Amino acid sequence: MKYLLEEVRRLEEKERLPVLRMEIDYELLTLYDALQANDTVQIIKSKERLKTLRKQLMVLQDN
Repeated sequence: MKYLLEEVRRLEEKERLPVLRMEIDYELLTLYDALQANDTVQIIKSKERLKTLRKQLMVLQDN
């Protein structure tokens, strides 16, 4: 049973990786737009979101 649960977790992580990369790409685009518009509030939000996404990506890649 333990083996089965680990396998399910690995499959979920494998499916999450491309989605996470797309989220990072989208947030980078949002940051670029905010930089072009000189929108400091959105710049800060995008940077914080990118930090969170980066941490998630690192965790998934370590497994």
